[in-house]
Amino acid sequence: MKIRVAANAFAILLAIGISQAFGAAGDVYILRVSDAISPGTAEFIHTGLKKAETDGAACVIIELDTPGGLAESMRTIVQDLLACPLPVVVYVAPGGARAASAGVMITMAADIAAMAPSTNIGAAHPVGAGGQTIEGKLSDKVVNDMVAHARSVAERRGRNAAWVEKAIRESVSATETEALKEGVIELVAQDIDDLIRQINGRQLAGKGTLELGRSRQIVIEEGLRTKILRAISNPNIAYLLLMIGLAGLYFELAHPGAVFPGVVGGICLVLAFFALQTLPVNYAGILLIALSVIFFILEMKLTSYGLLSVAGTISLLLGSLMLFESEAPEGRLAWQVLLPTLLGISAFFTAVAWVVFRAQLSKPKTGSAGLVGEIGLVKKALDPEGKVFVHGELWNAVSRTPLKDGARVRVVKVTGLKLDVEPVESDRVRS
Repeated sequence: MKIRVAANAFAILLAIGISQAFGAAGDVYILRVSDAISPGTAEFIHTGLKKAETDGAACVIIELDTPGGLAESMRTIVQDLLACPLPVVVYVAPGGARAASAGVMITMAADIAAMAPSTNIGAAHPVGAGGQTIEGKLSDKVVNDMVAHARSVAERRGRNAAWVEKAIRESVSATETEALKEGVIELVAQDIDDLIRQINGRQLAGKGTLELGRSRQIVIEEGLRTKILRAISNPNIAYLLLMIGLAGLYFELAHPGAVFPGVVGGICLVLAFFALQTLPVNYAGILLIALSVIFFILEMKLTSYGLLSVAGTISLLLGSLMLFESEAPEGRLAWQVLLPTLLGISAFFTAVAWVVFRAQLSKPKTGSAGLVGEIGLVKKALDPEGKVFVHGELWNAVSRTPLKDGARVRVVKVTGLKLDVEPVESDRVRS
């Protein structure tokens, strides 16, 4: 009997410990997003939703403050929110926060949309990478596509689809009070505690009734992997890391033993490939960039009179243009990043190849090969062997022509520790 009681008590304590460590069923999981929307943000939200689902959370609250971001990442987040079996609340907070551009779509995809006082939402007109305006038919294509997507999501959640369309086409924005009046959000809450009190007992179609009276708040923090990915997953940053990595390894191959460029290049390449796995990459672009590096390496070995450098530059340009295949402008390289980087890297590769090539053609300055052609003085008459003073050293030497002390000689060949020399002047020993 005592053993059974002890076993039950141990089981209860174990259950409490597991509940405290991993979160108990019925808890509220909170994800804080306070940055531009990127592949790192999308992964953070995806893993957070999966963890909440696995732990049996009552609902997930995404505390949002964003200026916008990448359309592809936004679509990934929207898909995750729409597919999540748990109730998802997007709460634009704290005071002074905003849900602009891509943040509008994320808010629309939530089961419950809420805002804190002194916040705003809207201005969702798409722009290109670097913030430049998209013009012409491409602008119409991108805007119409986003409007159709936004209206579909808003209508599914029962929100004001007409206002969302204006936010995209006309960049309209609204305060929390105006958004509540326009039917863009469901409520305004002072803080997380007030938000939980207001949504407690609310019924959601297909997801039942929220029962949050005794729920704990569990904040899911970003892991190191997500933080790194969020920092480098911009196409422009990934491209710069790739170029720096290739330049570092190229310099290390051209000057073995430099170490530092190779280490930096290796680290940058690893980070670049880590970022590229989350971006829409065209592998033909990767192959063309790799081919350009091969051309520049061959420039060091072959006499092409600059043709291989030109081929490498063209291959690098084509590969850079083809590297990212996203239709959205923000998913491609910005010209103000592409052109300076392309010119700088091409000039660097060409300069290193030229220096290495000249070094291969130049006369050796040290070692046995560096003695050939040097002028010296006979210190012990050569008939045929003797000694000569060359390059600050006394050498055993042999000459086919007899030479007396003080005669000037030129080194023709080095054989082991003996020099083959010839006379510079007609200082011959007369018999």
